[in-house]
Amino acid sequence: MAASASAGPGFLSPTGVEIAFVLVGLATLGAAVVTVTTKQLVHAALWLVVALGGIAVEYLLLTAEFIAWVQVLIYLGSVVVLLLFGLMLTKAPIGRSPDADSGNRWVALGVAVTAAVALVWVVVDAFRTTWIDLDGPVQGSTKVSGEILFQHWVLPFEALSVLLLAALIGAIVLSRRTGPADAEAGTPAATAADARDKGQR
Repeated sequence: MAASASAGPGFLSPTGVEIAFVLVGLATLGAAVVTVTTKQLVHAALWLVVALGGIAVEYLLLTAEFIAWVQVLIYLGSVVVLLLFGLMLTKAPIGRSPDADSGNRWVALGVAVTAAVALVWVVVDAFRTTWIDLDGPVQGSTKVSGEILFQHWVLPFEALSVLLLAALIGAIVLSRRTGPADAEAGTPAATAADARDKGQR
C-alpha cells in the first residue's frame, strides 16, 4: 500500500478530467485542421472560434480560470471579430473560394509539423517531472498570473502588443488601398465620361 501511494500518478489510470482534456484536445485539433483546409473564408473564421473556444476549455480543465477567460475575452471577443471585419473591409468572397489555396500545402505542412514538434519538445522538457494538482489551489489565478506576467514576461508582452498594433495598421492600409481600376474611375476624365453617359441616357 505504501509503495503504491509513493508511486504517484500514472498514465494507466486516467481521471475523468484527463479524459475530458484529451477529448476536448482532439475536437480542438479537428477544428484547427478544418480552419486551414476549408475554402470558405467565413467558415474558416467560425471554425477558428471553435478551436479557440476549445483551448479556453482546456485552460479551465487545468484550473487556470483567469487564463481561460482572458482567452475568451481577447481571442474570441476581439481577434475573431477583427478577422471578420478584415474580411468585410477587403471585400473577400463570402462563398466558396477555389483560389484560396496557394498550392503550397506541403511547405505549410512541413512548417506546421516542425513547429508542433518544437513546441511539444519544449513543453515536455520544461515540465517533464511536474504534475498539476487538479484538486489543489488554483494555479491560474489573477494574482499568480499577474506576478508572473509583470515580473518575468514584461518585454515579450509589450513586443506582442506592438506586433498586434502593426497588424491592425496593416489591415487598415490594405483595406483603404485603391487599385488601378478605382484610381482610373476617380480621375476627372472618367468622371466627365460618366456624366456624359448619364446625360445621353
